[in-house]
Amino acid sequence: MLLGPQGQPVSPQGPQVPEELAVLPSPEVVLFPYMLLPIPVTDQRLVRMIDDVVAGERKILGLFALREPDKGPTPENLYKVGTAAGIAKMLRMPDGGVQVLLQGIARIALEDITSLEPYIKARVRPLQDEVEKTLELEALVRNAVSLFQRAVSLAPNLPDELGIVVVNIPEPGQQADFIASHIRLSTAERQEILETLDVAERLRKVLSYLNREVEILELSSKIQSQVKGELDKAQREFFLRKQLEQIKKELGEEDEHTAEINQLRQQIEEAGLPEEAKKEALRELDRMAKMPPQAAEYTVARTYLDWLISLPWNRSTEDNLDVERAAEILDEDHYGLEKPKERILEYLAVRKMKEDMKGPILCFVGPPGTGKTSLGRSIARALGRKFVRVSLGGVRDEAEIRGHRRTYVGALPGRIIQGIRRAGSNNPVFMLDEIDKLGADFRGDPAAALLEVLDPEQNNAFVDHYLDVPFDLSKVMFITTANVLYTIPPALLDRMEVLELPGYTEPEKVEIAKRFLIPRQLEEHGLSDGQLRIEEDALRKVIRNYTREAGVRNLEREIAAICRKAARRIVQGEAESVVVGEDDLHDFLGPVRYRHEVAEEEDEVGVATGLAWTPTGGEVLFVEAAVVPGKGNLILTGQMGDVMQESAKAALTYIRSRAESLGIEQDFYRKWDMHVHVPSGAVPKDGPSAGITMTVALTSALTKRPARKDVAMTGEVTLRGKVLPIGGVRDKVLAAHRAGVKTVVLPEENEKDLEDVPEHVRQELKFAFVKHMDQVLDLALRR
Repeated sequence: MLLGPQGQPVSPQGPQVPEELAVLPSPEVVLFPYMLLPIPVTDQRLVRMIDDVVAGERKILGLFALREPDKGPTPENLYKVGTAAGIAKMLRMPDGGVQVLLQGIARIALEDITSLEPYIKARVRPLQDEVEKTLELEALVRNAVSLFQRAVSLAPNLPDELGIVVVNIPEPGQQADFIASHIRLSTAERQEILETLDVAERLRKVLSYLNREVEILELSSKIQSQVKGELDKAQREFFLRKQLEQIKKELGEEDEHTAEINQLRQQIEEAGLPEEAKKEALRELDRMAKMPPQAAEYTVARTYLDWLISLPWNRSTEDNLDVERAAEILDEDHYGLEKPKERILEYLAVRKMKEDMKGPILCFVGPPGTGKTSLGRSIARALGRKFVRVSLGGVRDEAEIRGHRRTYVGALPGRIIQGIRRAGSNNPVFMLDEIDKLGADFRGDPAAALLEVLDPEQNNAFVDHYLDVPFDLSKVMFITTANVLYTIPPALLDRMEVLELPGYTEPEKVEIAKRFLIPRQLEEHGLSDGQLRIEEDALRKVIRNYTREAGVRNLEREIAAICRKAARRIVQGEAESVVVGEDDLHDFLGPVRYRHEVAEEEDEVGVATGLAWTPTGGEVLFVEAAVVPGKGNLILTGQMGDVMQESAKAALTYIRSRAESLGIEQDFYRKWDMHVHVPSGAVPKDGPSAGITMTVALTSALTKRPARKDVAMTGEVTLRGKVLPIGGVRDKVLAAHRAGVKTVVLPEENEKDLEDVPEHVRQELKFAFVKHMDQVLDLALRR
């Protein structure tokens, strides 16, 4: 690399590359443009070539690497891309050979061979870098420079000045070449970088090799320091033990109390406690030394010290930062759940680039049985960390989180510190299960205590009431789970990154059953694959007609029931193997429990098909409306909540305002009572999303126009007839698909939410996006 007067790199100002060059074959060396490279030449034909080039006017030759060094410098064995190099210096050796110092000028492509004797000559073409100045290119350059500086600081053979030189190189392509020429690469890898003309792609390849080099250097450095540390520790322990032996000989045997105090003192020294915790532990130990072992306070102090000593203050497990391996483990344990998996892999990638990053605070929200808890265990396995699970369901005491003060009899640390102790490391995956089911009473609010635990800015100094010294929780990866979000206090919810785990679709349930549930139940019931086979059609019928859930827990129970009956048949000698088809399910599971198909039923006046969201997934909801003689009363039944009742009133007002255009008498509300009922009357219902469904049902009843059963709808309605967006679109659409609905009516602003709906469901359904109630009536009512 040429340097200017201020130490900045400059391009060599030499002649242009001639069209024909003498070729210098290189068995194991690749030269990059603007780099200097000494090469010894002993072959007399090549020595003659060097002499001819030096005697010429331009002193330029072409350096091309050999594909297979053992086969010799034949034209077929030369790579097609090489480097035009100027001879900066030549030194003759006593054995007749020469040592030449080459300086790269430009990348060249070998067009064809023009001469083979007395040495190879070829016609060449200069190659230009392809550079597009973008933010991505800038990011690649910065990453490459930063990693190279890290490699320079770790490698004993690289001078520190290289880290300064690389920053001052003006062109990204030259920076990539400079870095590639100073790290350990094979000839094939160097040639690959030389042949890459796209500078951004070249930087990506350099980054890949640079990452590998830095990992190797860091591992070497770690091994070196570990060996040195172990030697120093062993020597120190040897001398201390010898001194201890001599002291014991001089003083005689110690009593039990003194031995216990000394043992505790040694454990405190070895526990690696922070300064504040160590000071508190030694203060408590001094108190213990002054009191008799029979004292009640002695046991309390001893228990406290045991807790302090046993905590993993500086013990961490080493993270598995192999993103591909982590992805394999996550896919091996769970099917689907792409968003949570993607978030974990992103954390791993960032953790690989920034070692001291704080652990994320994630909240998995979804219906029961969708794999939230088991996903946490899988994440711990993928990261190579310990896993701790604490259930918060029904916890009502703040001390369960923060612990009890030591003044109370039987005081203990809270569940957080207990979990850390069980894990044995200060960076486990810590799952707080069912965080939406926390309670509160006169003993305090545990949700408020969790505010400090789940705040990355505060939890590096979490103080448990029992320990009364700060403990660093910033390395812990906290994962919370919940079925719903509205019961979680806003301040607590704000501290967590929410990841939704929606209900599974039918094809996903089939895959989960085949990959996980059936093999697990076969193993638990002592059956082999050949003894019981459940056909896919039967599996689909179990999902449709014997379970109604967003998760797969009931599905696994039904599979277990099939396994039990199959095992009994085999044991009683009725059959050697059992195949369960769709028609056999009645014998194994009894009559069908649920019926989803609604598209076959006839259209009816006053009955509209709506879509609802529940914690267990989406449901199809029928809204019935009837008109009877009366005085204009609106009767609402079916355990409707306040918001749902207001939606019904808004629907009626809209119909009154549009009575003429709908063909309804203007004073209908004086002569008739309108009754709106939502079946499943024992189940409470609420929310504004049934607004358009109730409007359609009422309009159908008043106009005597049948409502189409194959059209399901959801959306909030205003007095002016506008249709407003709602939530839970994915689950509602899946429910419509499951029920055999052909058309789904959604608010226009919810069109973006269809991205979360599986592709096969979108293709099988027709969607109508509406802005006004008039559009809904045109779609939902028969003429």
